[in-house]
Amino acid sequence: MATTKTTERAERLDPAVVRLAVVLVLGALAPLLDSTIVAVAIHTLGHDLSASTGAVQWVSTAYLLALATVVPVSGWAVDRFGARRVWLGALALFLAGSMLCGLAWDIGALIAFRVVQGVGGGMLLPTLQTVVLRATGGRNIGRLMAPVSLPALVGPVFGPVLGGVIVGHLGWRWIFYVNLPVCLLALALAWRTVPRQEPQPARRLDVTGLLLLSPGVAALVYGLAEDGVRRAAAVGVGAVLTAVFVRHALRRSREPLVDLRLLRDRSLAASTALMFLSGLTLFGGMFLLPLYYQQQRGASVMAAGLLLAPQGLGSVLARAAGPLADRLGPRPVVTGGLLLTALGTLPFAFVHPAAALLPAALVVRGLGMSAVNIAVMVGAYTGIPAARVPHASTVVRITQQLGGSFGTAVLAAILIHGQGVTAFPHAFAWATALTIVAVGFGLCLPARVASGRERS
Repeated sequence: MATTKTTERAERLDPAVVRLAVVLVLGALAPLLDSTIVAVAIHTLGHDLSASTGAVQWVSTAYLLALATVVPVSGWAVDRFGARRVWLGALALFLAGSMLCGLAWDIGALIAFRVVQGVGGGMLLPTLQTVVLRATGGRNIGRLMAPVSLPALVGPVFGPVLGGVIVGHLGWRWIFYVNLPVCLLALALAWRTVPRQEPQPARRLDVTGLLLLSPGVAALVYGLAEDGVRRAAAVGVGAVLTAVFVRHALRRSREPLVDLRLLRDRSLAASTALMFLSGLTLFGGMFLLPLYYQQQRGASVMAAGLLLAPQGLGSVLARAAGPLADRLGPRPVVTGGLLLTALGTLPFAFVHPAAALLPAALVVRGLGMSAVNIAVMVGAYTGIPAARVPHASTVVRITQQLGGSFGTAVLAAILIHGQGVTAFPHAFAWATALTIVAVGFGLCLPARVASGRERS
């Protein structure tokens, strides 16, 4: 009986850690919603700023490239300056970028200010994961990852709805001004809540690694968003730079920009592969679904956003996946979540699915995707020493970013080359198949999480 009570106390989350997680999630909410909100306003931006389609697309592309460029340096920055300083600085930079975007006078200024936003946003998510994981001491990761990962899952679902309302009633500048009160509140709370950490001035920046990996990742993200010759050239350059970085990081005796030796850990390696595939499933699916409702079913932008709301409901229902991953281990939760995701995607692979079936399918899909993302985080950080958490966070974030870009590019190509009414079903069939392929990587995760993980 006494043992049971001791176990229950150990499984309870520290209220201070919960408060910290809530504050950090609030700060990450604005950048996670921002990209989906802006996507809805692209047509309006082109009209109001008298910009061509090619020029206005850089409003999204510049943000993603800035974000991808800065993610690799986040691990070093957290060690060198301390997580608290990096968090507050990144949040302030995103706030400044949002205000400047709202004040932009032409398309060139808007694109430049979106780069400022992307630099701030790119530092936030890896830093969030690092701070939370260090605060937990490696215990009950799944319980905390449920609320921490929720904005990343519901953002792509509710972002288009919010963006449609703002653009329709307030004008495009407010899609950026809406970030200001959120960021100001998050800064005030973080100033009081995020613990101070001693910086490590001796931690030198791996300049060679930075010059290889940051442009390499940016080139890959850019190439996957382009077509034809530009795609081939950019992806080729990105692949070469990334490959050279891998060789450099594995041979460097001192601190590399990202410590790839961590991937020798089977759990982190499998989780990294799953983060790539989950990014593909999440972002690739969120690319397809709004288009499906608008082009295949004739819904408006606002209606399409509302029709996607059941997927957000499924994400909320998946909060129990965190405690389950802590108790049962990540393997059964991830594999179960992947099968649910495939099951929820499958109805869209039919030419004429029953309309009444689709909302239920989206709930199942959202439940599965959210369970996978939460449980994969448990597997990714199992047994990783506290000092290496920033490196692991950087690897996880880069992988998910590339997975999202790759998934969107692949499914867009399948959709473009499809024929008539079978184009969308064909793309969703591929999305379902890729989700099932991911089950194999899920089986490589630990069956159970050791109760006494060693962290130094």
